[in-house]
Amino acid sequence: MANAPQSHRARALVWDLPVRVSHWLLAVTVSIAWLTGEFETLRLIHAASGGAALGIAFFRILWGLVGSSPARFTAFIRPPHEAVAYLRALAAALLSGQTAPHYTSHNPAGGYAVVALLLLAVITPLTGWLTFNDWGGKWLEESHEALANLFLLAIAVHLIGVTVGSIAHRESLPRAMVTGIKQVAHAEEGISSPRRWGVVPLAIAALVGAWWAIQ
Repeated sequence: MANAPQSHRARALVWDLPVRVSHWLLAVTVSIAWLTGEFETLRLIHAASGGAALGIAFFRILWGLVGSSPARFTAFIRPPHEAVAYLRALAAALLSGQTAPHYTSHNPAGGYAVVALLLLAVITPLTGWLTFNDWGGKWLEESHEALANLFLLAIAVHLIGVTVGSIAHRESLPRAMVTGIKQVAHAEEGISSPRRWGVVPLAIAALVGAWWAIQ
């Protein structure tokens, strides 16, 4: 549900630590995989970073089912017509200089972007792993490259959306993904920060480190 006008908004913790850590770790591992993809001498690093990205994506999908309320898919996956309506309202707000409809979790259009990125973060490394092990032949290798290019396009669209959203909502969305603090209509819409969640990002980091060590 959209929130109140900006002047009436409070600030509260929206993105818990597992969401933030998995988000930035995924960004790092995907970046490494992209930078090393064209170098045969860096093939193992490319495979390791892709595998790490796959594990992080699996975790984020799991956290989208059992995590804090704003992190769950039910908080931001909405009917397609709501995403279209949001994009229209966003365009109107940018043209008029007003603020766009605000959502505590991802907006309806951003929710679909998150799902697309997570699916690509699963499918792309899987096809890469099969290719790395010489399964599937040339067609699978070409499929992996096509998916990687599609992934880069989705990331570019995501970055544009974050930039436009930051301008329209007059708040830094990248900073919110660092601090976890975001604008909300009422402070109680935020989440508490149970200490047990602190173990989760440590577990993610440990698993990523273990994968690198194995490779």
